[in-house]
Amino acid sequence: MTGTWVKTDLLFKPSGLHPKLRSHAANPLALHLEGDTYRVFFSGRDSENRSSVGAVDINLLTREVVHEHKQPFLVHGAGGSFFEAGISIGNCYYAGVQRYMLFMGWQRPPGGHWRGDIGRIKVRPDLTLELDADVAFMASDEEDSVSLSYPWVEKTDSEKFRMWYGSTVTWDAGNGEMLHVIKSASSRDGHIWHKEGVAIPYEIGRAQAFSRPTVLIDAACGYRMWFSYRSGQGEAYRIGYSESRDGIAWILKLDQVGIDVSENGWDSAMIEYPYVFRHEDNTYMLYNGDGYGKTGFGLAVLDDNKVERSDSV
Repeated sequence: MTGTWVKTDLLFKPSGLHPKLRSHAANPLALHLEGDTYRVFFSGRDSENRSSVGAVDINLLTREVVHEHKQPFLVHGAGGSFFEAGISIGNCYYAGVQRYMLFMGWQRPPGGHWRGDIGRIKVRPDLTLELDADVAFMASDEEDSVSLSYPWVEKTDSEKFRMWYGSTVTWDAGNGEMLHVIKSASSRDGHIWHKEGVAIPYEIGRAQAFSRPTVLIDAACGYRMWFSYRSGQGEAYRIGYSESRDGIAWILKLDQVGIDVSENGWDSAMIEYPYVFRHEDNTYMLYNGDGYGKTGFGLAVLDDNKVERSDSV
């Protein structure tokens, strides 16, 4: 089951003062600082559309910007690196005592299609960032031969790690839209991963270009996933929803997502890149609107009193 998301409107749009954070605040990721304040990392862009990691501190309850960090926390790689064209962040997880942040590293090969691999960042105790390695954490292989994107990791009750990540099957599924699916992988230590194939059902012409999964696990509802997707019929990104009892077998439930574009304003053309998390007794969603995060990011709160009950999964 899910509920209805109540939007609180635009939360943050970057000032654009730093050349590496000239525009956009895409892929918001919230880490708790103290009290009701979170540091929200995001992917901002320079004049060449290369993305680097910026951050802003936000009070969730007052919806106030406590502090906008003017300097980037991590800059895209040098030419020839697996993240030369940008960093799009996923989520954070602990492996032992070390906290890591995963990201999609963008490349723009000369004369070729853009593509991505998955990288990993060390998150220091003071929430500053350090690149874990200058090579991809998860690169293209026989299973994922085209392009990788947006990873999300959770540690399950069985002490196993599960990852959901994007993988391009083809740049054109026959209707001018890519087929980019969400796959899964598992790990015992959070470092070495076993890929398990497609996780979320896809439908050509309805939901075929997925990105940025975000997952919550609880005893009552099992696994709940939100993501952005395109139908292949020409529409811009929307946010979708899926459920699973075990994190392995998923049911697509797009009609139960409980959030859509607004009638007007900063998120009236598209909504995408959700990040769902809990604070106190509430469930929050950070998300982007028009222009792939160019208009900034907003905040929505889940209203559990307006629950749409689904079939069992």
